[in-house]
Amino acid sequence: MTLKEHKEFELVYRRGKNAHARSCVLFYLAKEGEKKVGFVASKKVGNAVIRNRSKRRMRALFRALEPTLGEGHYVMVAKPLLHEIPFETLQKDFAYILKKINVTPVSA
Repeated sequence: MTLKEHKEFELVYRRGKNAHARSCVLFYLAKEGEKKVGFVASKKVGNAVIRNRSKRRMRALFRALEPTLGEGHYVMVAKPLLHEIPFETLQKDFAYILKKINVTPVSA
């Protein structure tokens, strides 16, 4: 599921935990019974093509690790560097962010 309404994003920004990496920022709010995600790329990231590419990369990154993540609301915010760095580096950044926030992975 995706976060769609402004008030959902604001709730995660205000009450959630956040962690920064070189390529992106993750905001996380624990919420029982649901897992939702939102992706944000502001005009600081670049033009429309670059912003959309950045969001696609974040979606792919999240999709790869989604089964291991716990329930809650996630908001990923792109930084200007995101579209330039290799995908492997993005994966390392995302793993670092998850460890920093201490998101409990779902045991398989």
